Amino acid sequence: MKVLVTGEVHVDYGQMFVESGGDECDLYDAFAGQDGVGLCGGGTAGTLLLLTGLHIGGVDFTAELHDGRPEVDETWEEIVEVPFRPVSQETKLRQWNWKNSWELGLEERDYRVRYSAIAMDAGRSKNVREDDEPATGDRYLLQIWPAEPEPARLLKQTGGAAAYWHAFATAPVG
Repeated sequence: MKVLVTGEVHVDYGQMFVESGGDECDLYDAFAGQDGVGLCGGGTAGTLLLLTGLHIGGVDFTAELHDGRPEVDETWEEIVEVPFRPVSQETKLRQWNWKNSWELGLEERDYRVRYSAIAMDAGRSKNVREDDEPATGDRYLLQIWPAEPEPARLLKQTGGAAAYWHAFATAPVG
């Protein structure tokens, strides 16, 4: 396992992205075809939309690259998996406003992504966290490994913020 990113990532509108030269990610298109799997939208080619409970501010975030499917860690409260395929040689985790980004070093091949969260509801309740305020406790983990495409899956959902986004991913557009 290789740690690609670790530390605080600033979010705006409760969003951050993994992008590899794909199209801009629309909130509705991000969840197209995921049948009730919210939190991590992989419906736009070459792009992932990652949602957080906190609306604005810094969240604890880690991204890992694995050789194969890692074991599911049930201590995480929210867990989803989606397929992902970079569409260029440059894949970055980026903040909503492009103030910062991190190169992930992924190849143009098929991957599976597991996005896990803890304390999303605490982040949602806080809403805005200033830089000088203590962390809200919400944490996020993005695990990536090579894998053939398979449908998005909801592995675990415990909180209201996650339930909201899973329902959003189910609702018809329009």
